Amino acid sequence: MERWRAASGSVALRWGGGRDTVELVRLGVSELLGNVAKHVENPRCYLRMARIGAEVTVQVFDRSVRLPVLGQEAPGWDAESGRGLWMLREMADGFGCERTLRCVGKIVWFRCAL
Repeated sequence: MERWRAASGSVALRWGGGRDTVELVRLGVSELLGNVAKHVENPRCYLRMARIGAEVTVQVFDRSVRLPVLGQEAPGWDAESGRGLWMLREMADGFGCERTLRCVGKIVWFRCAL
């Protein structure tokens, strides 16, 4: 996992991201890949980063059609799950998830300013 965190942080830095952006990208990649490893039967996934103007979007595609469920309120600190994605959603400039076009998996993504 550290390999992908480091690589994504390096890309964000090369694209002009400041320290906070690089750390958010690293944290987000860790959270999204960790959730695939924990919750998806087949952990093969695809990580994609895209720069559009002054923003970076990070997407993780996996083979599960189960979308994460996030409440509007912060989960309790003793909750078994849900804290990481909730924090990522609150810190990022955009966050979402959707099933892929042919419903063979899903995409979970976040976006932040460089």
